Amino acid sequence: MMTSTVAAKVTGIAATVAILAGCSSGSQSTLNPSTSAAQSGAHVASVPKSGAVTEIVPHQQRAQGRSWMTPDKKKKKEILYISDYSAGVLYAYSYPKLKQIGMITGLSGPDGVCSDKKGDIWVANNLAADVVEYQHGGTSPKATLSDPNVYPVGCSVDPMTGNLAVTNIFTTSDAQGSVAVYAGAAGTPTLYQDSNLYNVYFCGYDNSGNLFVDGRDSLGTFHLAELKKGGSSLTDITLSGGTIYFPGNIRWDGTYVAVGDQLYGNTAASAIYQTTGAGGTIVGTTPLTGAVDVVGFSIQKGTAIGPDATAADVGFYKYPAGGSPTNTLTGFTAPYGSAVSK
Repeated sequence: MMTSTVAAKVTGIAATVAILAGCSSGSQSTLNPSTSAAQSGAHVASVPKSGAVTEIVPHQQRAQGRSWMTPDKKKKKEILYISDYSAGVLYAYSYPKLKQIGMITGLSGPDGVCSDKKGDIWVANNLAADVVEYQHGGTSPKATLSDPNVYPVGCSVDPMTGNLAVTNIFTTSDAQGSVAVYAGAAGTPTLYQDSNLYNVYFCGYDNSGNLFVDGRDSLGTFHLAELKKGGSSLTDITLSGGTIYFPGNIRWDGTYVAVGDQLYGNTAASAIYQTTGAGGTIVGTTPLTGAVDVVGFSIQKGTAIGPDATAADVGFYKYPAGGSPTNTLTGFTAPYGSAVSK
């Protein structure tokens, strides 16, 4: 039986106890580095294989441990948010320039990140059992939704209705996980469960309001399911054309439902698959070369953004081609989630 202290650290393979990891030797990571990213003072942005660019980007903290954000009076900048689970920080970067423009502190195990049409950002606050909303460029919570007695790890906002879906990997008593859907991103959620999704990892809406959810059954086998727009239950999807070994994030890429695999080819690598969603066919693969454990990836304008929980960096890959990263941010302790706010 896992204790609540250990159980919360389950999203990335490096942060997973053996019963969930499937690839662990039985040891468990405490994710308590001696120096957090918030204390280290710098992130490193590099362009691999160019042989020319290595840029040190200081945190520029205005006060140690306090949230801050560079003012943007026109509120038109795109912002990339990266959650660092161990540091309890949500970092903000200008996008696509990747200059650090702020940080939000005081979170408790920030995990998955998602954005809505207004540009607001939602964070699955794993250890606090809630989800927190921040206005684009803001540093104070705009709203906090309670997600009690569970460990929330991922989220997605329905572009049609504004509903917020949150995946709860399992309960604080180690019981089966669920998907919580907050109508209009407010109030008390409706919970959905699937017998094949004992551990519920990630979710993502497509452009029509259908919600896709992945996870693992009690034996550790990957499963994908759909909550159809207006539906009342999850429907299992049988995948063909390939095998996904360990649940990764789910995002709509404009054409396909993109599903991550933290164990691409059952090896210590990561990939993103393009699937036909409810059709259940894998039609393409984006290998994230050099990545070890990409968790909450996002897709933005032909780029896959991959927080790597084990390598403690964030890679930027051509999408859907994949391959080696074109750019990398380092200096994190355990980067899990990512999202671009417009």
